[in-house]
Amino acid sequence: MLDVLFVIGGLTFLIVGGNWLLKAAVALSLKLSIPKIVIGMTVVSFATSAPELIVSIKAALDGSPDLALGNVVGSNIANLGLVLGVTVILGSIDVKKSFYTTDWPVMMVASLLFVAFIYFDGQLQQYEGIIMVIFLFLFLVYLLRFQKTAVVDEVPEDDVPMPLYKTVLLLGLGGVALWGGSELLIQGAKNLATSLGVTERVIGVTVVSVGTSIPELAASIIAVLKKEKAISVGNLIGSNIFNLLAVLGITSTITPIRVMDDGLLTNDIFWMLGISFLVLPLVFFPKGLRLGWRDGLILLASYSTFVYFTLA
Repeated sequence: MLDVLFVIGGLTFLIVGGNWLLKAAVALSLKLSIPKIVIGMTVVSFATSAPELIVSIKAALDGSPDLALGNVVGSNIANLGLVLGVTVILGSIDVKKSFYTTDWPVMMVASLLFVAFIYFDGQLQQYEGIIMVIFLFLFLVYLLRFQKTAVVDEVPEDDVPMPLYKTVLLLGLGGVALWGGSELLIQGAKNLATSLGVTERVIGVTVVSVGTSIPELAASIIAVLKKEKAISVGNLIGSNIFNLLAVLGITSTITPIRVMDDGLLTNDIFWMLGISFLVLPLVFFPKGLRLGWRDGLILLASYSTFVYFTLA
């Protein structure tokens, strides 16, 4: 029972911390007059990927590599299958050209790069982590210099600039909440896996990954309700890129990550590639350059199938 409370408490801290970071990120975008899609794919993505980063580094250093890997792979599947699915059911999203010329291809390249690194030897080496971080840096440089609006966005009326001291305070509090939440979540998840007789990978790709995807879900739903659709799509695509290149890149640079449960290589990574690819045809069919409620149902059904086969 205590382990369940640890998991719930840890997730609560992660959600609160992620939300504080998100508010600070949007305030920064207003202060710097940066286009929302760029903020969505950089600052907001990094803020909502912070739980994955903290949890994965902590898990890897604590000798639980499958929690680190399962958390990221499961989060990427949850971001598109669960979060994007729910988001477009709540409100359709019109997509512009740069979504399929830049954002989606970079996500697929990042996914394939990760799979290529880990599939053959079952581990992410330090030099592979460095390559992933360099790729992320080059992508960010390109994004900040050349990216145009990728999503049709309605200008919100309630954007109110935040004082600098409050932005800095939220960043600090968010970071502390994320650290405390990760400590509780890792401890609870490891104990839970042991008591239920399942592997850390299964806990990682289900409970932990959904928990660390909750900031993305909250950010995306709030963005759609506030008509800030550019942040919602950019946040999810950017989050998946950050999860792979920043979270696993930085984690494996600090300490190599070895796969302990082969289910990650025979099941999870292929679901991640499949759902990532699925988003592209959904953008074009049945209505061109739009994600609607039917697409949301397909994504949710895909995610439900993944969870069923993982737990079965």
